[in-house]
Amino acid sequence: MTYRIFTSVLALFMASPVLAGPVDGIVELEVLIGWRADDGTHMVGLQLRLAPGWKTYWRAPGDGGIPPRFGWQGSQNVDAAAFHWPVPEVFDQNGMRSIGYTNVVVIPVELSLNDPSAPAQLRGQIQIGVCEDICVPVLLDFDALLPAGGARDPGIVAALLDRPMTDGEAGVGAVTCAIDPSEDGLRLTTRVDMAPTGGDEAVVIESGDQQVWVSQPQTWREGNALFSRSDMIHVNGGGFALNRSDVRITVLAGGKAVDIRGCDAAQ
Repeated sequence: MTYRIFTSVLALFMASPVLAGPVDGIVELEVLIGWRADDGTHMVGLQLRLAPGWKTYWRAPGDGGIPPRFGWQGSQNVDAAAFHWPVPEVFDQNGMRSIGYTNVVVIPVELSLNDPSAPAQLRGQIQIGVCEDICVPVLLDFDALLPAGGARDPGIVAALLDRPMTDGEAGVGAVTCAIDPSEDGLRLTTRVDMAPTGGDEAVVIESGDQQVWVSQPQTWREGNALFSRSDMIHVNGGGFALNRSDVRITVLAGGKAVDIRGCDAAQ
């Protein structure tokens, strides 16, 4: 997913009080400078190092998590950012699921530049939730000069390799979804034709609209078909349209993931 740097989406920050980082003993942020690619983009890494027992969250954090927010105000020669999220972990606590990372995670960010031949200044803030027995929203500043060159960073390379499989790589067959009205919004039922992974499977549904809340899906299997059902509610409480091509289905199991983009209408 690519975000334009100066859109309001990336400027969103939660209204609750936050701690400015690095936060002593809990989390620290380091920018891995990365390298300039042959296509003119710059691959950089945001490395989060967490204290033992603490976790932070994936782009779709689940009902028990806090979604990360990125702001790029003050960046120069940076036009857009595409995130390459490593495979996350699934946490279950008191019947509530969250999805994220522990210890150290590197999030590769592929930057499109206004002038690929010139250095770039990457400056801004990241707001994340970090949780142990309690959850704390944390605001971390970053400021790094990205030269028009650089070298491949092993931490970024490892994170890029730790990506979800595509549907083709995972041998996924037909992917369909049925959309029905519900009391407060829409109900989405998905079917993914794929062989069992051999582990406990968690399904994550994203609508493609950050203003639409998606419930933790109910999941079940019928042979080689994996089903999920989830409710979607717009944050404003009003009606909304769901584009099947924007639906994103992620299947997590056994430290691996499958990333599925879009679904066809159920017959």
